[in-house]
Amino acid sequence: MPSRSLEDLHPLIAEKAQQLIEAAQTEGIEILVTSTLRTFEEQAELFAIGRTKPGDIVTNAEPGRSWHNFGLAFDVVPLVNGKAIFDSPFWNRIGELGKQVGLVWGGDFQSFKDKPHFEFHPNLTLAQANQRRESNQNLLA
Repeated sequence: MPSRSLEDLHPLIAEKAQQLIEAAQTEGIEILVTSTLRTFEEQAELFAIGRTKPGDIVTNAEPGRSWHNFGLAFDVVPLVNGKAIFDSPFWNRIGELGKQVGLVWGGDFQSFKDKPHFEFHPNLTLAQANQRRESNQNLLA
């Protein structure tokens, strides 16, 4: 099961995630982190949904092609009265708050709008992330 813990994120993005949570809270928007680090196996399971497994496609990222695989991305959902509201009027504001703390927001993606998604990987490509992971190097050195 994919992690929901900020502790599983790279420390720089964990700090930005906490800043987003606090900024949203200041505006009366409660958000819940639903996914942080994913193993390659967990990513493969998600990628299969809507392809080789029943359901609607939930990701276009194969294993090693998602920032979640490197602890550099997380997903959230707004809560209203403790209930997750995926069809929320708060998405655009949450996205703006995320960008204000330096995150990339999936709601701005061109091909696959992913409003719950935030990532942080300045000047790092997925190819570099995979290479650094394989050689046990710091991802954001």
